[in-house]
Amino acid sequence: MLSNNDILKKLRVALSLRNEDIIHILSLVDFEITKGALGDMFRNEDHPNYKVAGDQILRNFLNGLIIYKRGKKKIRWKSPNN
Repeated sequence: MLSNNDILKKLRVALSLRNEDIIHILSLVDFEITKGALGDMFRNEDHPNYKVAGDQILRNFLNGLIIYKRGKKKIRWKSPNN
């Protein structure tokens, strides 16, 4: 089974994202992370500074990725006359 860290790594490679891109994507949903903390998630599991990516970071990354790829959701306003 893939861990959240593995999923983030695979998405980073598949979408050709740099760490700065991922930080920007997370900022689109008001989730702040440092380069160092992000780098710790991309380390090997046996590295002493390895950090597990929780569900919250993966969820926020995926929500931010939607905004990054599609843009902000446009609200359709319906006229009362329609």
